[in-house]
Order: sequence, then structure tokens, then C-alpha cells
Amino acid sequence: MAGLHADSPTPTALTVHSQSRVLEIAFSDGAQFRIPFELMRVYSPSAEVQGHGPGQEVLQTGKREVNVVELEPIGNYAVKPVFSDGHESGIFSWDYLYHLGSEQDRLWDDYTRKLQAAGANRDDPMVAAGGHACGNH
Repeated sequence: MAGLHADSPTPTALTVHSQSRVLEIAFSDGAQFRIPFELMRVYSPSAEVQGHGPGQEVLQTGKREVNVVELEPIGNYAVKPVFSDGHESGIFSWDYLYHLGSEQDRLWDDYTRKLQAAGANRDDPMVAAGGHACGNH
């Protein structure tokens, strides 16, 4: 069995469920995940969400109803979802999707904590780009 762990699992099936707003994904190691679009959107690996360094993340809100309108393949290592709110700059590698799927409980907890710390609600509308929210209300 040696050497198997060197290769990251790759998707064997990928289904976009628009009604339930989840990405269903099965991996070559047998793992299967249903990743909510909201989680993908909130944790998008794009600079727009992640910022340009630690502590620069932009807290995403109002994404509960977000849908994936398109899933573009990027080579054979990633997909680029086009979200219904216009966000499309996140490249989701297989590793990252596996991370989102396997860690989703912890990621939801982190997201909830960040919202509470910011005094924000998951359903709050996003502050428009350019409008700088710094918590001094």
C-alpha cells in the first residue's frame, strides 16, 4: 500500500444540486461529501475573500441563498464555480474541495465565531466593495 498516500484523492463524481444548493463530490479514496454552496462561497480561495495575507480575510455574509450557476473545469486539478452573486474568481483545487468537505463542521463553527466576533449575522447583506467596515458602529 506504500505510495498511495503520496497521491491526493481525485474526484470520481461531481454533481451540482441547484435545488438543495450543494456540491456532491465523490473521491477516489471512497470519501463522499455534500458541500453547501454557501460554505464554498464563504471560504472561496479567491483574493477577494481571502485578502492578500493572514488577517486580511473579508468576512462574507448574505450567502445562504447563493447558487452555483456554472462549474468550469480548470485543467484536471480544479474547478472554478460561477456563483449567482457574480463571484467567480475562486479556483477550487481537488485538495481544497476535499478540505472543505472533510472539515465542514469545523469550518461552519469558525464562520459562526467570526460572525459573532464581528457582530454580524449570516444573512446580513455584504458591505459594498469600497465601503470599509471596520467595526466602529
